[in-house]
Order: sequence, then structure tokens, then C-alpha cells
Amino acid sequence: MRFTGILGGALLVSAAALGAASAQEGEVTIVLGEELDLIDPCMATRSNIGRVVLQNISETLTELDVRGDAGVTPRLATSWEQTDDTTWRFDLREGVKFSDGSAFDAGDVVHSFERTQSGENTCEISRYYDGMGIEMTAVDDTTLEVTSEDPQPIMPLLMSLLTVVPSETGMEFTRDPIGTGPYTLAEWNPGQNIRLERRDDYWGEAPEVTAAEYVFRSDAAVRAAMVETGEADIAPSISALEATSDTLDKSYPNSETVYLRIDHEVAPMDDERVRRALNLAIDREAFIGTILADGTEVATAIVPPTTIGWNADVEQWPYDPEQAQTLLDEAAADGVPVDTEISLIGRTGNFPGATETYEAIAGMLNDAGFNVALQMVEVAEHEQYYSKPYVQDRPILVGAQHDNSRGDPVFSMFWKYDSEGRQSGIADERVDQLIDDASAATGDERTALWSELFAYLHDEVVADALLFHMVGFARVAEDIDYTPTIATNSQLQLAEIGLN
Repeated sequence: MRFTGILGGALLVSAAALGAASAQEGEVTIVLGEELDLIDPCMATRSNIGRVVLQNISETLTELDVRGDAGVTPRLATSWEQTDDTTWRFDLREGVKFSDGSAFDAGDVVHSFERTQSGENTCEISRYYDGMGIEMTAVDDTTLEVTSEDPQPIMPLLMSLLTVVPSETGMEFTRDPIGTGPYTLAEWNPGQNIRLERRDDYWGEAPEVTAAEYVFRSDAAVRAAMVETGEADIAPSISALEATSDTLDKSYPNSETVYLRIDHEVAPMDDERVRRALNLAIDREAFIGTILADGTEVATAIVPPTTIGWNADVEQWPYDPEQAQTLLDEAAADGVPVDTEISLIGRTGNFPGATETYEAIAGMLNDAGFNVALQMVEVAEHEQYYSKPYVQDRPILVGAQHDNSRGDPVFSMFWKYDSEGRQSGIADERVDQLIDDASAATGDERTALWSELFAYLHDEVVADALLFHMVGFARVAEDIDYTPTIATNSQLQLAEIGLN
């Protein structure tokens, strides 16, 4: 890979000069809304990184079929079986090589998992395995054994998140990712572009796309215009306001849920009345069809309605600023410091209309009697507020999107709500027990336990301020054959792109 710093203006080539012809030559230009501060495979569950890395550079053992109904399908693993309640055995694909020429084997998988758990980095992937007590053993080069403290009946699905790197990869973050995927990182100019190029020695079928250039534009209107004028081929995320073309624009069922994470340990958010007032003060319906797209749904859980255990009996919070003010007055009369300034932290570019959304929410909260100051930050700074240890020198609401496209709450619930979860704002014994029980259950029992947990978190704990289940829009050039899916917000496989 060639890594360079900021290029001088004389070296920049206009995408307009390349875009129109790029698809004919097998190359595509993809315009993203956020720059990448990292490109490590263990960070591929973050949307802006996953769209570049996941299944392009780095592959996983399994993959969830989001274009059909095949369920969990093979990738680097060819088959798997559960040998007892807490043990799974995976047979790995033979003859696979990393892009540096080294052979892929079970030891690489073990190392990849251990690397996500290392204290020498802050790998996002590790959060999906928190609390499970997972251990991996290389039985031989092509056989992997995975054990857990408690039964994990969806272990094959859990393995669809673990990106595999060579055993030689250090524990610290890498800027030169080596993977088994069909592409290599050829160039990274921070803040400007990233280039992937197709491998000649990939173990699978060769994709049509020979190279992909990723560029970054924070303005959704600019991203949409670049595709329309031929400067780019795909803009996987544009706003509803820009989705005006019947031929170029495609909607897709976004798996993201927007919410405000509340830290229950810091006053005044440690008072349930204040948390209820917070939820009552937000007019969620007012955003739909205005800042956010028609089809956006008001959220009552951290996962979309396609997830098992979804509880349709949980009612969304009504908009009632008068009742919110009454609850704040009651709390104040009991000595709760409701007039304390609360910081609302939003992530710039997290979704189209993010800044406008958080500005409006801050205004609604202030109108209802809260004292809220909005602070919009870039992705790297946002993480400092989003994950433990939390800043607790003042009450903070963290505005965020959570992606769960895999259909099971296990990918969300521990790290979002367990007492030990790294992005949890609560500590509740019943919640912890329900998460443990549901994670180990199967069939109808698993569904019922998750459903019970959703209702308890929303109605009794008032864990957070759930806002919206999002709708996504992508703009795709006419000479590109690509249909976005529920996974498009977290990955964009170049192998799924056809060239007309």
C-alpha cells in the first residue's frame, strides 16, 4: 500500500475527469459522508469504516444473507456444528491466502479474536462478544473450536462480525490492513481518498469491479450531485430531500436506530421523572417527512422491527411538553437539580440531517424546561463520550445511531444495557438477568425473553430516549448495477456491484 499525506493541489485529479469513464474501465468512485480516521479491520462495525473494509479487504467466517432467505452462509468457514451446549466447531476453507501471500488457517482466527480483546487497542468488534466468555482454539489448520461460558445458540451468526487478519498482525491499530478479501488497500490519502484494487489471487470468484476510489463529502446534496454529474458512481447515503430522481435514487430498509443515550448515574438524569420528561418533550413525529424521510418510524426499541422479540405492545412516547414540565417541577421540588446544564453530543455526518435533527431536539428540550447545550463533534471525538469510561463532570446525552442488521438482539443488548456494557447508561439486575437468559435461550423462549426486556427497558427503566428507525437512500449511476440492502449502512461489498 502507498500511504501519503495531504496531497498538493497539483496532484489532485478531478473526479469529474475520471468519473464518466471509470465504470467502463472496471473502476468505480464511491462518495461517502464521513472521512476515515482509522482503517483497521477490527473497527469494521463502524459504518464509515465497514463500507470500505468489510468483505472487501477483510472477510469473516460466516455471512448473513441479506439479499435472500438463506440465513447464515459460509465465507471463510465452510461448515459448522454444535458439539455440546457451549462448544461449536468450524471447518475452515482450504487454499485461502492473505493478500501478503501468507496462508490462512485457524491460528489466524484465534489471533484475530484475541486481538479484538486486547487492551492495546479499542477494537469495536469486541463489544459484540462482551460478557460471553468466548475462547477459541485451533484444533488444526482447518478446524476451529469456539467455547463460551453459557450456551450461545447463534454462534455461527456471531462469527459474521469477526474480521480475520494474519497472526503476524500486531495488537495496535494497523494502517496497512492485510486480509483474505478480493481487494487490497492500494492508497490512502487522509481526508481525501482511499483506493482499493482487485487481487489476482483471490480464492473466490473475481468481482467485476477492478478498483474502487472512495472520496468524502459531508454535504448530502453534494454527494447526490456528484453521481448525477458523473463525478461518482455510488453515494450510499443521501438525504430524503435529495432523493428526487426516479432513475438514480433507491431507498432501502435501514437497520439504524437513532437514540439519546442517558447516563443514569449523573444528576438530574438519575431521577426517573427527569428521564420521562425528556422523552415527553420530543415531538418525534415532527421530524418525519421534514428533516427525515417519509417511512422513518418512531422507535420503541434499540433494534428495528425486523428483529426477533420485537414487542408491538410497547407504545411510543407521546409528545406532551406540559406533562414534561410538570414532572420537572415535581423533581425540582424534591431537590433534583433540573436546571443543571446538560450537554447534548451529536456526531456530525452520522446520518443525513443529523445536525438539524439534534438542533431541533435541543430546542424542544429547552422549550420544555431543560437546560441543554448542543455540541456537534466528529466521529473520533464522539467515541470519547459514547463508550466507557464516561465523562461524568456534567450530565451528558449522547446522540447516536445503532446498527443491528442481523435480526437478533444479542448484537445490541449486552453492551447497550447490561451493567457491564461498555455503552450502557444503566445498572439494573433484572435487565442483566434477562440479557443472560435470552442470550442462552432458543426458539419461542428466546423471542419471549427479548420481548419482555424491550418492554421493561422502555416502560419501567426508561433507559434512554429512543427516537427513530431510519430509512436509507442511495444514489446509483445508471451504468452501475447495484441494489442497496438493510446492510448498506454498515458495508458495501464491491463484489455485489455490476457494471452495465
